[in-house]
Amino acid sequence: VQLQASGGGLVQLGGSLRLSCEASVNIASIYNMGWYRQAPGKEREWVASIMSGGTTNYGASAKGRFTISRDTAKNTLYLQVINLKPEDTAVYYCNAEIQSRSRDSDGVYTYVGYWGQGTLVTVSS
Repeated sequence: VQLQASGGGLVQLGGSLRLSCEASVNIASIYNMGWYRQAPGKEREWVASIMSGGTTNYGASAKGRFTISRDTAKNTLYLQVINLKPEDTAVYYCNAEIQSRSRDSDGVYTYVGYWGQGTLVTVSS
């Protein structure tokens, strides 16, 4: 599975942007896809996720200004961000979590995660 993130760049304070993450596989079958970000000097932080059934979840810092979505026809994941703030400056990574087709000997599914290369978002004032 390959993930190609794009859409980052230099954005004015209060502006908006949309990040894209194109996958090399059919994303409709992916168990969970998400966006993470890593600000300078900080640990990687979960931003938002979307399950294969369409359920979305957001981290505390993302509620209200971030919207995760996907286009299964284009195998692309999106993250729309509005009213950008300086603290949104970070490298944004997309992630895909693939569920095994069958349960293992313990009767549970296993999961494998894949990461895109990241796209840098810089919010300027």
